[in-house]
Amino acid sequence: MTFEDFDLEGVKFSHDDPLVITPIIGNSPVERVLVDNGAPIDILLYDTFRRMGYNNSQLTLTDKPIYDFTGVECQIEGIIKVPLTMGQEPRKTTQMLNFMVVKVGSTYNAIMGMKGIHAFKAVLSSYHSVIKFPTRDGIGKEIGDQKMAKSCYVASLRADGAGERSCPSKIWIFVRMVRSEENRPKI
Repeated sequence: MTFEDFDLEGVKFSHDDPLVITPIIGNSPVERVLVDNGAPIDILLYDTFRRMGYNNSQLTLTDKPIYDFTGVECQIEGIIKVPLTMGQEPRKTTQMLNFMVVKVGSTYNAIMGMKGIHAFKAVLSSYHSVIKFPTRDGIGKEIGDQKMAKSCYVASLRADGAGERSCPSKIWIFVRMVRSEENRPKI
């Protein structure tokens, strides 16, 4: 899989937007799905889970918590295995994913982490605002929505600034600090 100049069509520069897509989860198109290769698991927000028509009896219970960047615990309501579909015909594919359902505030409806990315054997480029994956008919792709990504980011800043607990933005959006070249240890 490669990313070419034609993959940049429609991308507005300069940007540092995360990859936000609208795949089909279950039978519903779900907007504001963050593709985060830094998140180890796939997350579905409880409000989204309910709006999709699911109920708690469909959850597999777990007592394993997840933790945000600061070490604060966020309890998982349960796990639900549902299909996620990406791409357009004829280059469309579906994988069954185990989503951890959490009841916290977030500007995203779901987060596709490394488990989901690996299930699709996908490669993403936030620079190109696209995720690509193999299908029976060639390479499929799901194009990101920069406008939605920017609006999620702005909304998360507002929520955090108002003192509201916004666990997902702290759990899955990490600031990675890189040491300058002269301070980096020699290996």
